[in-house]
Amino acid sequence: MNANPLVKGFYDERTGSIQYVVSDPETRDCAIIDPVLDYDEKSGSTKTSSADAILAYVEGKQLTVQWILDTHPHADHFSAATYLKTKTGAPTAIGAKVVDIQKLWQKIYNMPEMKTDGSQWDRLFADGESFRIGNMVCRVIHSPGHTLASVTYVVGDAAFIHDTLFMPDSGSARADFPGGSAASLWSSVETILALPDDTRLFTGHDYRPGGREALWESTVGLQKAENPHVGEGRDAFIRLREERDATLPFPRLMLHALQINLNAGRMPVPEANGTSYLKIPLDAFAINAW
Repeated sequence: MNANPLVKGFYDERTGSIQYVVSDPETRDCAIIDPVLDYDEKSGSTKTSSADAILAYVEGKQLTVQWILDTHPHADHFSAATYLKTKTGAPTAIGAKVVDIQKLWQKIYNMPEMKTDGSQWDRLFADGESFRIGNMVCRVIHSPGHTLASVTYVVGDAAFIHDTLFMPDSGSARADFPGGSAASLWSSVETILALPDDTRLFTGHDYRPGGREALWESTVGLQKAENPHVGEGRDAFIRLREERDATLPFPRLMLHALQINLNAGRMPVPEANGTSYLKIPLDAFAINAW
């Protein structure tokens, strides 16, 4: 088994998101993690430029896509999982707890037609489950806090940690979405930081503090040494996270994106005129931070 997978990150400037291709250098098999479907909320238009850049990389490196993986249902961009499945034939997967988020948001959206059994994906991964990318074994760690369903994918010396920790100068992810929990997020961070110090950590977002260049790779050792959110322990982390989250507005695409992403990136069924429509609940949340 190769302990050093090749990792290619694709930074999406519009949402600060990072998409990944992780590949086995021996077999050239790969997985795509957290792909972005481009969406402009002003015009309601979608395009596939970000996902197509991944496909171009895969083709250029002569890779075979074995998996299309989501770490969680994203609140700030549309998932391109279904689009990439149509292009590659690879199965889609997400953490098994996605069903709990589906049940929660089915009520918020008042969408009884939304399936809440996770059947939109080909595979639901439980905590501790393993699968292969070529000759590499990938281990799944349930990492709740940011969402109920978040998972971390550990492949050799690389861990894809989504919205738990950001780069050390950016701290940690918010935990105030429906079903989120700062206490659960701390437990997930502890589990990640228990990995070997030289484990490469690949975050889900980077917002370029101070205007620096986009970064997305750190290590367990670097996080423990330099991330101010983890140095003071559990109680301080929960207090900091809850105080900070209370000042944050919802992501601007959250109500747009979740009805797409809880359906594995599929658009709503077109209406009689051939057009798909989003559904936005009004005044469903008592949010003071606009």
